[in-house]
Amino acid sequence: MKLFLSSRFWFITAVLFGMAGCGYTTQSALPARLKTIFVEPFINSIDYTADGDRQIYFPLLEVKVRNAVIDRFLFDGNLRVTEKDQADLVLSGELVRYERYALRYTDNDDVQEYRVHVIVNLVMKDRRHNEVLWEESGFAGEATYFVSGALATTESSALEEATVDLARRVVERTIENW
Repeated sequence: MKLFLSSRFWFITAVLFGMAGCGYTTQSALPARLKTIFVEPFINSIDYTADGDRQIYFPLLEVKVRNAVIDRFLFDGNLRVTEKDQADLVLSGELVRYERYALRYTDNDDVQEYRVHVIVNLVMKDRRHNEVLWEESGFAGEATYFVSGALATTESSALEEATVDLARRVVERTIENW
């Protein structure tokens, strides 16, 4: 009985210390003076003829990526999206690559699952102080999709998921400064 109470005491103590030491917060790591952001239209610099691969051109991908980033900033709520002349921060982005890799094959060596990446270069500027806060090359969002079976979807729907993933990562990079 005494051993049971002792182990229970240490378990409760460990849980309390674990909860007290947790550093998670929903607040922004940005300075308090930074309250607004403008997301510039993304530039599409994807070379669809590179490496001799049969690339699929996705019309207005740069618009979809920008809209996903704006939607994610609106959802997050730490920065208010505004016009450029009123913004504290300005995010510039350039789409540089779209990649698709086979992940799984069937017994007949047919592709069963793919992973897609949307890769961008980003620059975050403090407009009021005219300085670059951070810059990232090769920043990626990803998704996977099955081409056959009960979980089959289209490459377009996976691309949509990859842009949403990219947008989430951009906002996390901005707000949490990771």
